[in-house]
Amino acid sequence: MVTKQPGPLTRVDAGPRFQAVLFDLDGTLLDTIDDIRDSMNLVLQHMGHAGHPREAYKYFVGNGMEVLASKALPPETRNQSTIARCVTLMRQEYGRRWHQRTRPYGGIMELLAKLRDLGMRLAVLSNKPHDLTLAAVEHFFPGHPFTIVQGAKDDIPRKPDPTGALLVAKVLAVDPPATLYLGDTSIDMQTARAAAMYPVGAAWGFRTREELQASGAAVIIGHPLELIGLAA
Repeated sequence: MVTKQPGPLTRVDAGPRFQAVLFDLDGTLLDTIDDIRDSMNLVLQHMGHAGHPREAYKYFVGNGMEVLASKALPPETRNQSTIARCVTLMRQEYGRRWHQRTRPYGGIMELLAKLRDLGMRLAVLSNKPHDLTLAAVEHFFPGHPFTIVQGAKDDIPRKPDPTGALLVAKVLAVDPPATLYLGDTSIDMQTARAAAMYPVGAAWGFRTREELQASGAAVIIGHPLELIGLAA
């Protein structure tokens, strides 16, 4: 079900059509949480710490691997060197298993095909490391329709900083207000707002409708194909 939220962004109601869609990756295109949980819990076990349940990882992810490691580690161990070691081990472990249980969400493949048929320009922007972002897109979306796939790099500030989103818009040659931004967390909604894109919340992802609404979603959708009603 599509839920419209109050706010200053009224582009859908005003009539102008969108030309592009910018997607978050984890929790929006792909359900990655089981591979992330399994990898980090193995790392924590190796480091002598207890693991965490699946639901906890939905709130650990979103801000990059360093933040994931910090949140997963016991509070008393969250110093720079321990976090750095955890990140190194996590990259190694996740690098071996990132594709084992991860899958596209139901309706995503059909959504991408329909958006391509509509002539929409498509892109991915993630806080996952850039190499892993590229690998995931190439693996799960072979022959994908994305003009640009952008993960976390040292020279580009991470979301919710709008720099990455604006760089993507420049590559797409589409003005930010003509871009739908689909994501599942407050980080994504804040990024979209900061970049002057139209923030659409993905309610099937890792966070709640309440979080998406509170963080500025203009519209919240419950199934990927509902995005067609906004893009067409």
